[in-house]
Amino acid sequence: MLKKERYRAFVAHFTENMPVAETELHYETPYQLLLAVVLSAQCTDKRINLVTPALFRDFPTPAHLAASSFEELFPYLRSVSYPNNKTRHLLGLGKMLQEEFNGEVPETVADLVKLPGVGRKTANVITSVIWNQPNMAVDTHVFRVSKRLGLVPQNAKTPLEVEKHLIRHLPSEVVHKAHHWLILHGRYTCVARNPKCSACSITAICRYYERHGASLDVGKASVSKPLKK
Repeated sequence: MLKKERYRAFVAHFTENMPVAETELHYETPYQLLLAVVLSAQCTDKRINLVTPALFRDFPTPAHLAASSFEELFPYLRSVSYPNNKTRHLLGLGKMLQEEFNGEVPETVADLVKLPGVGRKTANVITSVIWNQPNMAVDTHVFRVSKRLGLVPQNAKTPLEVEKHLIRHLPSEVVHKAHHWLILHGRYTCVARNPKCSACSITAICRYYERHGASLDVGKASVSKPLKK
């Protein structure tokens, strides 16, 4: 299968079968999503969704974070991964949003990466989810699944290489959705260990399945978890 055919089939399948593709982090405003994504680094969305209600309630604006202290904020983040670093990140983030961006979440990757705790992946998430910009955030799921499917070459060694390859070959209007397609497929079906190939509906275009399908353990297969609305 030619690469352009693989991409065409990938987009067609998910456009039909997962037309609504959204983050599983709970949020109502760009500011809330920014905090949630920063906290989600090396932590599960499920854990972050348990933490953020109280955080959003008691620190509803960047000004509230900027006026806070480590001792005040840390208890809210105690149960997430790397709570010390993330507490410092949120304090600095709130201060910078307040002082340099008038309390508003910036709309460009270039401005977002200036914020403490915000790297390229986080900036791509914010701009694609909030403003539907054609930016591709590459986490472990996107990195793994895109290579397994054959959307990117096996010698793509870094998230940036994978990001550039996906951006180059995906239609710009679906990039913000494709990010979630790859994440959710990797989270519930194309898992890191023992991928659930018998539950997968895109094995026909999958390079990994072409090579390993006959030897895969399909006894533990289960259907993909439906998206939350």
